[in-house]
Amino acid sequence: MICPDHLLAVLSRGEALRSTGYRGRFAPTPSGPLHLGNLRTALLSWLQARWHQGQWLLRIDDLDTPRVQPGATESALNDLQWLGLHWDGPAIVQSQRQGLYGSFLSALRRQGLVYACRCSRRQLTGFTRYPGTCRGRDLSWGLKDGRLPAWRLTVPEPYASSCGDPVLRRADGFVAYHLATVVDELSLGITEVVRGKDLAPACLPQQALAAVLGQTAPAYRHVPLLLADDGMKLSKRERARGLTPLKQQGWGPDRVVGHLAASLDLVPAETALSALELLDHVRRQPELWQNRIQLLHS
Repeated sequence: MICPDHLLAVLSRGEALRSTGYRGRFAPTPSGPLHLGNLRTALLSWLQARWHQGQWLLRIDDLDTPRVQPGATESALNDLQWLGLHWDGPAIVQSQRQGLYGSFLSALRRQGLVYACRCSRRQLTGFTRYPGTCRGRDLSWGLKDGRLPAWRLTVPEPYASSCGDPVLRRADGFVAYHLATVVDELSLGITEVVRGKDLAPACLPQQALAAVLGQTAPAYRHVPLLLADDGMKLSKRERARGLTPLKQQGWGPDRVVGHLAASLDLVPAETALSALELLDHVRRQPELWQNRIQLLHS
């Protein structure tokens, strides 16, 4: 893709930031309180950034407004601060960056790198990747039967056969996760992403989009999901209400940090320590941290 000068400047600033050293991020969706699985991922991401004496950014992924719950952003910020996971600079809010995402979408469309897709979810049931139904059909970009098309990226090889063509703009008009995430990682100079294992399938389409933009995606590490006793994801359970139940039982931040660290075999069970004490602990035992973080490589 040949980027317009103003978008090339955005990407160049990101490259300059990456050259300054390690830059990580945590990017919660404010759809409810952060549960312990979210907080464990945040802790690992924070530790990795501080281990490298780098920057750790906080991004609020609030583009999917039907999912956003009132007060959830403030709750997330308060929980991270309570645990001692302090971020660098102001929090980045995706809903305040929609003009930037729109500029990249427009540039991709002008250069023929996206196409209109009118496939419904029902039509795609059973496919693990998009089968290319609408690729090359030159469908209308306007309303049809009261519905706009989704915008899909024409993915080049070697990615096309692995991930299909991801949606960059949804049929309901919302900027899609892959587009916003990749633009943010590149423009903010993120060098490595530590996130939940459930997002591992996002790697290939995000790497593909970065390649189309003439950039290299950050490195990725994926944290195993913290499951409830019956094996269900905490995010799917009604009782995953975040820190509130633990606080009501008298748990302080040191006990929560110790509990999360113990679940990763970084400290013995029942250990209580602050986030900074945990950082000092892993710095004193570099092999422990390096072995643990290598298991998350993706």
